[in-house]
Amino acid sequence: MSADLAATVLGTPDPERLADFYKELLGWVEVSREPEWVRLRHPDSERPGLSFQLESDHVPPVWPQGPGTQQMQAHLDIQVDDLEREVDRALGLGAGLEAHQPQPGGVRVMRDPHGHLFCLFLPGY
Repeated sequence: MSADLAATVLGTPDPERLADFYKELLGWVEVSREPEWVRLRHPDSERPGLSFQLESDHVPPVWPQGPGTQQMQAHLDIQVDDLEREVDRALGLGAGLEAHQPQPGGVRVMRDPHGHLFCLFLPGY
């Protein structure tokens, strides 16, 4: 038997809005859209994809994590070729830049419009 990762799914109170953010950020294409589910993929490959499902009670994680707080279960790492340009572009799309940046240099911890953490990073980081 073989197994392949097909997609990462993010829970959100507004799947359509969050999918639109990542569609613009990544330059991916939309595969399907329903009120409670949206799926994106890279324009050149079917899998893996990035999907968004309705979670009305979504609570964004606390960063950095602390005892008794909502902890991050996963985050997306997105490689870029120009870190400052892509940070500015992500901010323009509605992302936030986190105050706590644990690595100096070529990595920036950010938060999407619904509170999921993601990192933009340069090759080699």
